[in-house]
Amino acid sequence: MAVTIKSKKEIELMREAGKMLEEVHNKLADFIKPGISTLEIDQFGEKAIRDLGCVPNFLNYNGYPASICVSVNDEVVHGIPRKDRILQDGDIVSLDAGLIHEGYHSDAARTHAVGNISEEAKRLIEVTKQSFFEGIKLAVPGNHLFDISEAIQKYVESNGYSVVRDLVGHGIGTHLHEDPQIPNFKQRRKGMKLRPGMTLAIEPMVNEGSYDVVWLDDDWTVVTEDGSLAAHYENTIVIIEDGCEILTLSE
Repeated sequence: MAVTIKSKKEIELMREAGKMLEEVHNKLADFIKPGISTLEIDQFGEKAIRDLGCVPNFLNYNGYPASICVSVNDEVVHGIPRKDRILQDGDIVSLDAGLIHEGYHSDAARTHAVGNISEEAKRLIEVTKQSFFEGIKLAVPGNHLFDISEAIQKYVESNGYSVVRDLVGHGIGTHLHEDPQIPNFKQRRKGMKLRPGMTLAIEPMVNEGSYDVVWLDDDWTVVTEDGSLAAHYENTIVIIEDGCEILTLSE
Protein backbone atom coordinates (compact mmCIF):
# COMPACT_ATOMS: atom_id res chain seq x y z
CA MET A 1 0.00 0.00 0.00
CA ALA A 2 1.74 3.16 -1.22
CA VAL A 3 0.87 6.18 0.91
CA THR A 4 2.02 9.59 -0.24
CA ILE A 5 3.65 11.80 2.39
CA LYS A 6 2.80 15.36 1.47
CA SER A 7 5.34 18.17 1.41
CA LYS A 8 4.85 21.44 3.30
CA LYS A 9 3.82 23.13 0.04
CA GLU A 10 1.28 20.41 -0.74
CA ILE A 11 -0.15 20.58 2.76
CA GLU A 12 -0.54 24.34 2.44
CA LEU A 13 -2.49 23.90 -0.79
CA MET A 14 -4.68 21.28 0.91
CA ARG A 15 -5.13 23.63 3.85
CA GLU A 16 -6.41 26.29 1.44
CA ALA A 17 -8.70 23.73 -0.22
CA GLY A 18 -10.00 22.72 3.19
CA LYS A 19 -10.78 26.27 4.26
CA MET A 20 -12.69 26.89 1.05
CA LEU A 21 -14.69 23.69 1.48
CA GLU A 22 -15.54 24.69 5.03
CA GLU A 23 -16.88 27.96 3.64
CA VAL A 24 -19.04 26.02 1.15
CA HIS A 25 -20.40 23.79 3.94
CA ASN A 26 -21.21 26.82 6.08
CA LYS A 27 -23.20 28.32 3.22
CA LEU A 28 -24.99 25.01 2.64
CA ALA A 29 -25.90 24.81 6.33
CA ASP A 30 -27.58 28.20 6.12
CA PHE A 31 -29.40 27.17 2.91
CA ILE A 32 -31.06 24.06 4.35
CA LYS A 33 -34.77 24.47 5.15
CA PRO A 34 -38.07 22.67 4.58
CA GLY A 35 -39.53 23.04 1.09
CA ILE A 36 -36.34 23.07 -0.99
CA SER A 37 -35.42 20.26 -3.34
CA THR A 38 -32.25 18.23 -3.13
CA LEU A 39 -31.49 19.46 -6.66
CA GLU A 40 -31.57 23.06 -5.43
CA ILE A 41 -29.03 22.11 -2.75
CA ASP A 42 -26.75 20.65 -5.41
CA GLN A 43 -27.05 23.70 -7.64
CA PHE A 44 -26.40 26.06 -4.72
CA GLY A 45 -23.39 24.05 -3.59
CA GLU A 46 -21.86 23.80 -7.05
CA LYS A 47 -22.16 27.57 -7.53
CA ALA A 48 -20.53 28.19 -4.15
CA ILE A 49 -17.60 25.96 -5.15
CA ARG A 50 -17.15 27.55 -8.55
CA ASP A 51 -17.47 31.07 -7.13
CA LEU A 52 -14.30 30.29 -5.17
CA GLY A 53 -12.49 29.45 -8.38
CA CYS A 54 -12.55 25.73 -7.60
CA VAL A 55 -13.96 22.64 -9.28
CA PRO A 56 -16.43 20.22 -7.62
CA ASN A 57 -14.55 16.93 -7.43
CA PHE A 58 -17.64 14.72 -7.17
CA LEU A 59 -19.19 15.85 -10.46
CA ASN A 60 -18.83 13.01 -12.99
CA TYR A 61 -16.51 11.10 -10.61
CA ASN A 62 -16.93 7.50 -11.76
CA GLY A 63 -20.15 8.70 -13.37
CA TYR A 64 -21.72 10.40 -10.33
CA PRO A 65 -24.07 13.00 -11.89
CA ALA A 66 -23.93 15.82 -9.31
CA SER A 67 -21.58 18.06 -7.32
CA ILE A 68 -23.06 17.49 -3.85
CA CYS A 69 -24.14 14.11 -2.47
CA VAL A 70 -27.49 14.78 -0.78
CA SER A 71 -28.73 11.90 1.38
CA VAL A 72 -32.02 12.14 3.29
CA ASN A 73 -33.12 10.16 6.38
CA ASP A 74 -32.36 6.46 5.69
CA GLU A 75 -29.98 7.34 2.85
CA VAL A 76 -26.47 6.81 4.18
CA VAL A 77 -24.39 8.34 1.39
CA HIS A 78 -24.29 9.17 -2.35
CA GLY A 79 -27.88 10.31 -2.66
CA ILE A 80 -28.45 11.78 -6.12
CA PRO A 81 -30.08 15.24 -6.05
CA ARG A 82 -33.55 15.40 -7.65
CA LYS A 83 -36.00 18.14 -8.49
CA ASP A 84 -38.88 16.13 -7.02
CA ARG A 85 -37.17 15.24 -3.70
CA ILE A 86 -38.39 17.97 -1.38
CA LEU A 87 -37.06 18.35 2.16
CA GLN A 88 -39.73 18.16 4.85
CA ASP A 89 -39.79 19.49 8.39
CA GLY A 90 -38.33 16.74 10.60
CA ASP A 91 -36.00 15.27 7.97
CA ILE A 92 -32.27 14.96 8.42
CA VAL A 93 -30.01 15.48 5.41
CA SER A 94 -26.37 14.52 4.94
CA LEU A 95 -24.32 16.65 2.57
CA ASP A 96 -21.03 15.24 1.29
CA ALA A 97 -19.00 17.71 -0.78
CA GLY A 98 -15.50 18.21 -2.07
CA LEU A 99 -13.51 20.53 -4.28
CA ILE A 100 -10.25 20.78 -6.20
CA HIS A 101 -7.97 23.76 -5.57
CA GLU A 102 -4.81 24.00 -7.69
CA GLY A 103 -4.83 20.25 -8.22
CA TYR A 104 -5.46 19.26 -4.58
CA HIS A 105 -8.64 17.81 -3.14
CA SER A 106 -10.63 18.42 0.03
CA ASP A 107 -13.55 16.29 1.20
CA ALA A 108 -16.02 16.77 4.07
CA ALA A 109 -19.55 15.81 5.10
CA ARG A 110 -22.12 17.13 7.55
CA THR A 111 -25.59 15.96 8.61
CA HIS A 112 -28.17 18.71 9.17
CA ALA A 113 -31.57 19.01 10.78
CA VAL A 114 -34.36 20.17 8.49
CA GLY A 115 -36.60 22.37 10.60
CA ASN A 116 -37.63 20.70 13.86
CA ILE A 117 -36.34 17.16 14.26
CA SER A 118 -36.85 14.50 16.93
CA GLU A 119 -34.59 14.18 19.95
CA GLU A 120 -33.59 10.74 18.64
CA ALA A 121 -32.44 12.23 15.33
CA LYS A 122 -30.53 14.99 17.13
CA ARG A 123 -28.72 12.41 19.22
CA LEU A 124 -27.77 10.34 16.16
CA ILE A 125 -26.28 13.41 14.48
CA GLU A 126 -24.32 14.38 17.60
CA VAL A 127 -22.97 10.88 18.26
CA THR A 128 -21.88 10.57 14.64
CA LYS A 129 -20.04 13.89 14.81
CA GLN A 130 -18.43 13.09 18.15
CA SER A 131 -17.28 9.68 16.90
CA PHE A 132 -15.05 11.50 14.41
CA PHE A 133 -13.43 13.46 17.24
CA GLU A 134 -13.03 10.32 19.33
CA GLY A 135 -11.26 8.72 16.37
CA ILE A 136 -8.83 11.54 15.71
CA LYS A 137 -7.69 11.56 19.33
CA LEU A 138 -5.65 8.57 18.14
CA ALA A 139 -4.43 10.29 14.96
CA VAL A 140 -0.93 10.83 16.33
CA PRO A 141 2.45 9.90 14.81
CA GLY A 142 3.53 6.49 16.05
CA ASN A 143 -0.01 5.25 16.56
CA HIS A 144 -1.51 2.88 14.02
CA LEU A 145 -4.13 3.72 11.40
CA PHE A 146 -6.67 1.25 12.72
CA ASP A 147 -6.46 2.74 16.23
CA ILE A 148 -8.66 5.45 14.72
CA SER A 149 -11.04 2.83 13.34
CA GLU A 150 -11.42 1.04 16.66
CA ALA A 151 -12.02 4.25 18.60
CA ILE A 152 -14.83 5.30 16.24
CA GLN A 153 -16.58 1.93 16.51
CA LYS A 154 -16.22 1.78 20.28
CA TYR A 155 -17.80 5.19 20.76
CA VAL A 156 -20.64 4.61 18.28
CA GLU A 157 -21.59 1.22 19.70
CA SER A 158 -21.36 2.45 23.30
CA ASN A 159 -24.16 4.84 22.34
CA GLY A 160 -26.36 2.10 20.90
CA TYR A 161 -25.75 2.72 17.20
CA SER A 162 -23.94 0.79 14.48
CA VAL A 163 -21.10 1.62 12.11
CA VAL A 164 -21.53 0.96 8.39
CA ARG A 165 -19.13 -1.78 7.24
CA ASP A 166 -19.47 -1.52 3.46
CA LEU A 167 -18.04 2.00 3.10
CA VAL A 168 -14.83 3.47 4.50
CA GLY A 169 -12.69 6.58 4.66
CA HIS A 170 -9.59 7.09 2.55
CA GLY A 171 -6.38 8.91 1.82
CA ILE A 172 -6.66 12.12 -0.18
CA GLY A 173 -4.38 14.51 -2.07
CA THR A 174 -3.94 14.96 -5.80
CA HIS A 175 -6.69 12.34 -6.12
CA LEU A 176 -9.99 12.25 -4.27
CA HIS A 177 -9.40 8.66 -3.17
CA GLU A 178 -5.87 7.56 -2.36
CA ASP A 179 -4.42 4.83 -0.14
CA PRO A 180 -4.99 3.93 2.59
CA GLN A 181 -8.57 2.81 3.10
CA ILE A 182 -9.75 3.75 6.59
CA PRO A 183 -12.54 1.61 8.07
CA ASN A 184 -14.64 2.99 10.89
CA PHE A 185 -14.56 -0.32 12.74
CA LYS A 186 -11.91 -2.52 14.38
CA GLN A 187 -9.59 -4.57 12.18
CA ARG A 188 -7.62 -7.72 12.89
CA ARG A 189 -4.36 -5.93 12.26
CA LYS A 190 -3.09 -2.61 13.57
CA GLY A 191 -2.56 -1.05 10.15
CA MET A 192 0.30 1.19 9.14
CA LYS A 193 2.03 3.55 11.53
CA LEU A 194 0.89 7.15 11.23
CA ARG A 195 3.51 9.60 10.01
CA PRO A 196 3.57 13.39 9.64
CA GLY A 197 2.44 14.45 6.17
CA MET A 198 -0.25 11.80 5.75
CA THR A 199 -3.52 13.37 4.57
CA LEU A 200 -6.66 11.41 5.35
CA ALA A 201 -10.43 11.69 5.01
CA ILE A 202 -12.00 10.28 8.18
CA GLU A 203 -15.74 9.74 7.75
CA PRO A 204 -17.92 7.83 10.21
CA MET A 205 -21.20 6.65 8.70
CA VAL A 206 -23.57 5.66 11.49
CA ASN A 207 -26.95 3.92 11.42
CA GLU A 208 -29.63 4.13 14.07
CA GLY A 209 -30.37 0.44 13.59
CA SER A 210 -28.42 -2.36 11.91
CA TYR A 211 -25.17 -1.62 10.06
CA ASP A 212 -26.43 -3.45 6.96
CA VAL A 213 -26.94 -1.30 3.85
CA VAL A 214 -28.18 -1.78 0.29
CA TRP A 215 -27.66 0.06 -2.97
CA LEU A 216 -30.70 1.42 -4.81
CA ASP A 217 -31.30 0.81 -8.50
CA ASP A 218 -29.53 4.06 -9.43
CA ASP A 219 -26.28 2.23 -8.42
CA TRP A 220 -25.27 5.15 -6.19
CA THR A 221 -27.66 5.79 -3.33
CA VAL A 222 -26.82 3.68 -0.27
CA VAL A 223 -29.67 3.20 2.23
CA THR A 224 -30.04 1.40 5.55
CA GLU A 225 -31.45 -2.06 4.98
CA ASP A 226 -33.88 -1.75 7.89
CA GLY A 227 -35.07 1.77 6.99
CA SER A 228 -33.54 3.36 10.09
CA LEU A 229 -32.00 6.83 10.06
CA ALA A 230 -28.35 7.33 9.10
CA ALA A 231 -25.87 10.16 9.66
CA HIS A 232 -22.48 11.03 8.14
CA TYR A 233 -19.67 13.26 9.38
CA GLU A 234 -16.33 13.75 7.63
CA ASN A 235 -13.27 15.95 7.60
CA THR A 236 -9.96 15.98 5.77
CA ILE A 237 -7.04 15.89 8.22
CA VAL A 238 -3.24 15.93 8.07
CA ILE A 239 -0.99 14.14 10.54
CA ILE A 240 1.47 16.62 12.08
CA GLU A 241 4.36 16.22 14.52
CA ASP A 242 2.24 16.30 17.68
CA GLY A 243 -1.11 14.98 16.44
CA CYS A 244 -3.33 16.04 13.57
CA GLU A 245 -4.80 19.18 12.05
CA ILE A 246 -8.34 19.29 10.66
CA LEU A 247 -8.13 21.00 7.29
CA THR A 248 -11.88 21.36 6.66
CA LEU A 249 -12.88 22.72 10.08
CA SER A 250 -11.60 25.84 11.86
CA GLU A 251 -10.68 25.66 15.52
